[in-house]
Amino acid sequence: MIGRFSTDWLWYGALLTLGAVVWWICRFYPADLPFWMPWEFSWPIYLATGLTLGWFARGLRLLPKEQHPPLWRSLCFLLGIFSFWIVLQTQIDYYAQHMFFVHRAAHFVLHHFGAFFIALGMSGPVLLAGMPDFLKPLVASRPVQATMSFLQHPVMAPFLFVALLYFWLIPQIHTRVMLDAWIYEFMNWTMAINGVMFWALILDSRAKPPARLSHLMRALLILVIELPQMVLGAILSLTERDIYPVYEICGRVMDMTALNDQHYGGLIIWLPGTLTSFAAMIVVLVTMRLNEEKAEREAAA
Repeated sequence: MIGRFSTDWLWYGALLTLGAVVWWICRFYPADLPFWMPWEFSWPIYLATGLTLGWFARGLRLLPKEQHPPLWRSLCFLLGIFSFWIVLQTQIDYYAQHMFFVHRAAHFVLHHFGAFFIALGMSGPVLLAGMPDFLKPLVASRPVQATMSFLQHPVMAPFLFVALLYFWLIPQIHTRVMLDAWIYEFMNWTMAINGVMFWALILDSRAKPPARLSHLMRALLILVIELPQMVLGAILSLTERDIYPVYEICGRVMDMTALNDQHYGGLIIWLPGTLTSFAAMIVVLVTMRLNEEKAEREAAA
């Protein structure tokens, strides 16, 4: 027990030391960094990523083999985590601050692609097993569970999913966000957290109960979020005026007109967003069938 405690603290120390080294390099040698290094190092993103991966590895080590998620789910979870890191803590973030379509691609990863795969990984029990013991009561506390229930309510969840997408693209707000580093990072956090929470609600492999929603309700929520995304994507990809002049202020780093940049961004909202909803619907239908077969087997036993 003491040996494991010491090892855990050594790991946290190593995580902080590595973060300090990366911060120092990014702070004093920004022009010499390769593409895969952070454009602007963020301690919150670094710690969230490092702790998540560390707790995931520790949880797998502590849990019995039969309680491990299938390998494909673990790979989905890791793919989602690393996709978040790629769009937030590599030079891609620089392009996202200067090109609207890259910004939309990054948010597609945070709100759809990466969040989808994190949710598909269903690694919550593994993370809970791997986190420090003093944090576990906090996760199970009534305020945290009440907040989760509110945010994942079948009315609130799709509303927040669509509302955040629209809110951050209101031209006046978007201009303010792109000129303020703190609000910009807060925006990214809201998109990532909301994406994970929504897709975790939809892609839960369990039947209700213990899942929060029935399979029919999950399918309905997918349809509810789909139309507003298509409308927004169509508006941005078909309009003939520059809605986001802030990218002229920041300076575009690619040889592209403002309208082409905006049109490509609209298409990213429109088409990949639609494909994600289509994939989610397939997962829900397959999950429903598997749960029905399981119930039939249990009834026959």
